[in-house]
Amino acid sequence: MIPAIVPPFLLARIAGTADPRLARAAAAAARTLSLPRPARGAARERLRLSIEESGTLVAETSPAPDRVVSDAQNREELPGVRVRGEEDPPSGDEAVDEAFDGLGATFDFLWDAFGRNGIDGAGGSLAATVHYGVEYDNAFWSGERMVFGDGDGEVFTGFTGSLSIIAHELTHGLIDAEGGLEYQGQSGAINESIADVFGVLAEQHAAGHSVQDASWLVGAGIFSDAVQGVALRSVKDPGTAYDDDVLGRDPQPGHLRDYVETDEDNGGVHINSGIPNRAFYLTAAALGGKAWERAGRIWYRTLTDGLSPTIDFAGFAAATLAAARAEYGEDSEEVAAARDGWVGVGVIEDGSPAV
Repeated sequence: MIPAIVPPFLLARIAGTADPRLARAAAAAARTLSLPRPARGAARERLRLSIEESGTLVAETSPAPDRVVSDAQNREELPGVRVRGEEDPPSGDEAVDEAFDGLGATFDFLWDAFGRNGIDGAGGSLAATVHYGVEYDNAFWSGERMVFGDGDGEVFTGFTGSLSIIAHELTHGLIDAEGGLEYQGQSGAINESIADVFGVLAEQHAAGHSVQDASWLVGAGIFSDAVQGVALRSVKDPGTAYDDDVLGRDPQPGHLRDYVETDEDNGGVHINSGIPNRAFYLTAAALGGKAWERAGRIWYRTLTDGLSPTIDFAGFAAATLAAARAEYGEDSEEVAAARDGWVGVGVIEDGSPAV
């Protein structure tokens, strides 16, 4: 199964509503669920100028993104018609230009925070397709590109305007490039959690937000005003993103004691990801400042140091502590913060020896 931002259980709720005011949304959700997602299938540079505190102008070269946005023209065919590349001016199509900007902001985040040249680490092209399908209620990573539906207009208003969604889906490509995590059960929930974490960090990086300033929301702004909710998920407070008559209540737990055993959603990958999400937030909050600078670096190193494709929560927690030790030292506040984060969600028992 290819990861998508809107979980199937949420689309099923919309498809099953009998509310006549949401007839269009119900039909769109049912159509979205019925459509199969496609099978997975030279570095650029730029000059960046900055001014030091002394007033000295500093010129540096850094990698530049190679973005290509295509238009599916409301068909379920990829890649669609190429409509904008790096040398092209804004297209005037809001979805095209938002996708283009979001790809660039994610690229900048990965380079500035981790020194990573694109999602593959080698400066490969960043591709996206917009206007996929008719009122398609999702956005997903195809294995080669970002793909965006337009939403139904009654529940979902579109997906290209949310940087956290764009960065989330691109992170699935990054995870694949680092060896992948099985999209099932706890390893699948970790897959989704890493994508959520990097999604909100990309948004925070673009806005310059600190831990305290940030919303920590994934997909803020994609719901219509008719929905009682602020986003798809909250990394800070799992289970609080929405509480709606049609969508139901956000089912994400924030502690291992509330882990949801289910056969749906690949074993609850979009649900139980709330547990490692909350662990990351607690780690970042303990460290303060810009979350991508220390907490984010620990999670990035954990991913890139090599993970078993079937790793569980306990194994991932241990791996983050090992990464924190390697990056900052055995007795560092970063190790303590990461450990306390996992204690806070019940994955590590309080008082147990350091993993």
